Amino acid sequence: MLNVLLVEDDLDLASTLIDYLSLEDIECDHASNGVAGLNLMNENQYDVLLLDLNLPRLDGLSVCERLRQGGDNTPILMLTARDQLDDKIEGFQAGTDDYLVKPFEMQELVVRVVALSRRRSGQVTRLSCGDLVMDLDGRTVQRAGEHVHLSPTGWKLLEALLRASPAVVSREALARAVWGDDQPDSNSLKVHLFNLRKAVDRDGLPAMIQTRSGQGVAIVAAS
Repeated sequence: MLNVLLVEDDLDLASTLIDYLSLEDIECDHASNGVAGLNLMNENQYDVLLLDLNLPRLDGLSVCERLRQGGDNTPILMLTARDQLDDKIEGFQAGTDDYLVKPFEMQELVVRVVALSRRRSGQVTRLSCGDLVMDLDGRTVQRAGEHVHLSPTGWKLLEALLRASPAVVSREALARAVWGDDQPDSNSLKVHLFNLRKAVDRDGLPAMIQTRSGQGVAIVAAS
């Protein structure tokens, strides 16, 4: 079952959407303003965010921008009555993944939600876990405020781990993230993971990169 968050101040529309989505086995939490929606996003994990553009307290564009700046890569479907190209461009620049103009057909909403749920958004510019921060635009990594030097392969590995964090990433998925279908022998991945650990978990800092036997590798906030 998919789990989505709907941020919509029109309570009648919200109730209709929630009821329809439940018939499609999509569980839907609801917030009626931008601040409440942002709080729920920070507290829970959702497959997709359905975000109205015109919201009280904090508008949809601002919610979107704050989530992306904080490294949240949940796919966002913007719901809006605005159908002008400039409005859509502004939304995409803020970090939304898709647009649906009101009024819309319920079946189209479901199709788009399911499609978005199959991928994490590529709109984020910052990934983080605990005191580890990766700036995708600036191509920099910091741990506890200090710069972390990474090889190009180390960068790809860390990005894959951070995008999935705190979930475990299989070794096969990590190898695909770095080398695609043209994968080297398994020792290459071991060597690069060893070097990544040395770079991230350096100088006696608590270990963040953890190997889970029979599952893969995860990066978690140091306790």
